[in-house]
Amino acid sequence: MEITMTVNGTTVTRDVEPRTLLVHFIRDHVGLTGTNVGCDTSSCGACTIHINGESVKSCTVLAAQADGADVTTIEGLASADGQLHPMQQAFHENHGLQCGYCTPGMVMAATSFLREHPHPTEDEVRHGLEGNLCRCTGYHNIVKSVLAAANSMVEA
Repeated sequence: MEITMTVNGTTVTRDVEPRTLLVHFIRDHVGLTGTNVGCDTSSCGACTIHINGESVKSCTVLAAQADGADVTTIEGLASADGQLHPMQQAFHENHGLQCGYCTPGMVMAATSFLREHPHPTEDEVRHGLEGNLCRCTGYHNIVKSVLAAANSMVEA
């Protein structure tokens, strides 16, 4: 079947099997590998992207379900001139990553979270990101990064 969606501002049309998961469409058909496949069961959040501005685990969505949608991946957060999104910058400055595998999904989930909760507490950040797993960091610097991004986004 043929599907069309906008991925990071570019219209993409491809023929796919009806059972193709969106995460595999993004990686294999569009060639954007920042969205990671972590578990294929929606447990880890490594595949988190935005569909029409909402945070979604792309391993739980068929590509056909995103037909006509506006999709943003980690590659689409930075500005065209390469300037990092405030959340990406905060993760960089606050060492919010270790191995980096969960980082794209964590950043995508955190940006969506801050749109809904622009002034979160530490506990709210921890609760808001509980669907995204990190096996390396212990979350301290991830939470610190999200709080820093919230502060920088308020100041901007």
